[in-house]
Amino acid sequence: MDLDTLCHTDFTKLGEAVTDWEQMTKNLVELKKDAEDNLNAKSLKAKWAGVNAAVSREFITRTAAEFADAHTQADSIAKILRDTHDELVGYRTQLNDAIARAHQQSLTVSDTGGGTFTVVANTRPDWAADPSGESGATDQKVVDAFREEIQGILAKATRSDTSAAQVLRLLVDQAKYGFSDASYADRDEAAKAVAAAEKLAEMAKDPSGMTLEDIAAFNKTMGRYQDDPLFAEQFAKRLGAKGTLQFWTEMAYTHAGARNADLETMKDLQTKLGLTLATASFSDSDAMRDWKKDLIAERNTNFRASGSPLPVGALGAQVISSLLREGRFDTEFLDDYRKQLFKADKAAGDSNTNDLWVKGYDTVDLVFGDGDGRDPLEGLFAGLSHNPEAAVHAFASSPDLDHLLATVKYTDRAESLGQALESAVTGVARGDIGVMAPPHSEAQVEIMNNVMHAVAVPGADRELVKKMGDSLGTMAAAYMPEISQKIAGKGSDAIFLTDSSAPDGLKNVEDVIRFLSVVAEDPSGRAGIILGETIYTSSLIEAHLTDPTLFDGSPDRVLESIGKNAGILEGTVAHSVADSEVRAAVAGEKEYNDALKEKGEFAKSWTAIGLAGVKLPERLGGEVMGSVIGGGVGAIVGGVVDRVIEGQKLDGTRDEALYHSAGDLYDARDSATQQTLWAAEEVIDHYKLDFPRDGTSALLREAVADGWDASSEALSSTRERPRG
Repeated sequence: MDLDTLCHTDFTKLGEAVTDWEQMTKNLVELKKDAEDNLNAKSLKAKWAGVNAAVSREFITRTAAEFADAHTQADSIAKILRDTHDELVGYRTQLNDAIARAHQQSLTVSDTGGGTFTVVANTRPDWAADPSGESGATDQKVVDAFREEIQGILAKATRSDTSAAQVLRLLVDQAKYGFSDASYADRDEAAKAVAAAEKLAEMAKDPSGMTLEDIAAFNKTMGRYQDDPLFAEQFAKRLGAKGTLQFWTEMAYTHAGARNADLETMKDLQTKLGLTLATASFSDSDAMRDWKKDLIAERNTNFRASGSPLPVGALGAQVISSLLREGRFDTEFLDDYRKQLFKADKAAGDSNTNDLWVKGYDTVDLVFGDGDGRDPLEGLFAGLSHNPEAAVHAFASSPDLDHLLATVKYTDRAESLGQALESAVTGVARGDIGVMAPPHSEAQVEIMNNVMHAVAVPGADRELVKKMGDSLGTMAAAYMPEISQKIAGKGSDAIFLTDSSAPDGLKNVEDVIRFLSVVAEDPSGRAGIILGETIYTSSLIEAHLTDPTLFDGSPDRVLESIGKNAGILEGTVAHSVADSEVRAAVAGEKEYNDALKEKGEFAKSWTAIGLAGVKLPERLGGEVMGSVIGGGVGAIVGGVVDRVIEGQKLDGTRDEALYHSAGDLYDARDSATQQTLWAAEEVIDHYKLDFPRDGTSALLREAVADGWDASSEALSSTRERPRG
């Protein structure tokens, strides 16, 4: 910055601009609140249908989010401008003060253009005759001190001005359309993020020069900034698409076989690098658009570590996917990458995908921890599991889904595929504990319908359930409203409440019954079904008993339907286990009991279920999940979850734990009946309702028994069962 520019600039207009931005930020706070509390909240509660369910609701949700991003961006800009304005005004004051002090010591400070200036002593003609030979009245050390002081002020002002311009451009460039969600408290905070990215990118360009101590420091900095949009973009952009893949190839090769603390350091690096690139993927600047395009273009490139003696390294796709395992990547990027991988995977055929990706790459190990990264679809599925929108896009094609499910028999991708499917059909990203599950869209219900059919079709390979039972059980739990309506038949929507956009989207009741039956043979799958049904049944009883206006008819009719549905669902599970060839393997129910506890401890199903005001126990998060019904129900469901997971004892003489003795059909039926009765009793007691306890219990007991008997008939009509 030129000396004269800083000395004489009037910052009034910049100050006015700052004030305008601050006022805009205040206005956007109100718009943001209105968009969230009115626009989006009402949209989520509305009962949409047809095109509106698929288009309008999503449009409103995105619009509401844009108001939030607009506020965030305006707030960051206002703070950066305010900080820069105050800094420059301060530097101007410091500069003018220094010049004034120099003048008092007979020094002249002059702007010489191009960012240069001079500090010279004032002279008089008669000083030339001074016997000492001095030509001025000021010591040269004083001149040099003023020159250094002024140079320092100008340098800081220049840095403030240029860094502000840089971060503002980067901030605005983050989103080609709409607004960025990048948030900064001041100019210095944003500038530090950019500087840190530049430093780490330079380190990553020379991976062979990085010691484990360097990597630990690298991790620490990246952990601080991994969610920072400017940092992430600058890091990715400066390293480049090819450089990013080469960096990870070198790291994986150099530190192969890492153990103990070294292994943890490398795991940490892989996680933080993935999270940083995920953040960067959301930037829509020209540079990052090119980066994402170039990254995908490298999918078939042979990446070989510089020290490797082997001619074959890792495919670009293998390297890319090994970095997708953590974090939420941009939907458009995942869509583009997924299309290329699916195309190649399908071309190999169902049984040859392992040959395509794994054989010939025996030395490749790009993952520190579980797996080796040779099958790039495993990493892609992990990425999709963190982005429900992209997951829906991935599995919307029935032929693609059928192919992927068929490959489970020949690959090790079942677990990651199951997690991606969970994300797709529930709308909840993996690991998002406590997040409200959105209403199921028509596209999501159609994917669930296709999964059900693939599992239920006669002759389907049971490997699918053996390898994906845990995920299939969670998906079944999440779709209890739609499953219940399909089993109950047309006109049951007033009882089996849901906010699904396609409550009748499950097309075939035989598929539903067979799906539940087959999944029930897996301990984790069975645990998911039982927990989902129990929560839904309890929520329905609570909702209807506390709000009789939900159903225009007798409360007895409601309770009969709910009880019978519970009997059908739980009876289907119990009869299927009793019929199954795996009964001996689950004797004692240890696997099942463990599965119940695991689902409870890690809360795998709960965020996805999204039932009527479900509130979890404190140890599972204690948060109210997405509401199907609304209206604040859900007070008793926490106890329901605790009872099922902890195996509370039955009342009376029996000493078997609730739901933990399903090896015997009568015990299983008693458990289902008891849980349903407890739900009704607790609702009546909690809300002090005027319902006849004995009459309600008798009604529910008979309804569950009717449903239990109906489940056996339904199974016999939909699949072959053993005789005797």
